[in-house]
Amino acid sequence: MALTVPLPRSPLDSGGAPARWYEHELGWATAAGPPVQLVTGLRFDVLELPAAAGRGVLRRMGAAVGPVALMGRRMRLLVAAGSAEELPGLLDWLEWGGISLDLGMLGADGRMTAPLPPGWRPTGRSGSGAPGAAVWLRAPEPGREVESSLPALRPPLRGRAAAEGAAPCLARLVSVAAAECHRARLLDAARGRRPEPGTGARQLTAQRFASS
Repeated sequence: MALTVPLPRSPLDSGGAPARWYEHELGWATAAGPPVQLVTGLRFDVLELPAAAGRGVLRRMGAAVGPVALMGRRMRLLVAAGSAEELPGLLDWLEWGGISLDLGMLGADGRMTAPLPPGWRPTGRSGSGAPGAAVWLRAPEPGREVESSLPALRPPLRGRAAAEGAAPCLARLVSVAAAECHRARLLDAARGRRPEPGTGARQLTAQRFASS
């Protein structure tokens, strides 16, 4: 009697595998869900801002920005670990200190909802097919040293490094993000829109959220 051997299950169909993908493919720490959470402050921090402002940042900075996630009306840009501690000083140095921007950071001991890995489809309780679920706009690439491409505080690049489009300085990213956040708030005020509920607690004080 011939035996029928079932085909191997594709990781695309595995409901509990996203956390293992992040841990094994990228080496990122996760926290149990659902949904799965990525622990910030270890391998990366997250610059968080309104999606409208984030789209302006992506237009102005192009492909130089690292991995980018979207969840509802908030955009998350991955930056180098430790950046959350630098944000208040950077905003003061860039003369944005004290201005309400709705710009914040996820840093040490923070949590970011993990989008499904690129190419995966939602299944079961771990799926993220619901409206407003976290998704990657620019996903991290396995097999690459993701952290080396993240914006960080570093001297201005010159010569060959600048020509090759190395990761931007964190100061430049924050400067562009602050300008786009300010522009978005002015446009909303001109249109008579109220601030998004809950954003007042996320003003530019570089708070470390327990979860997000």
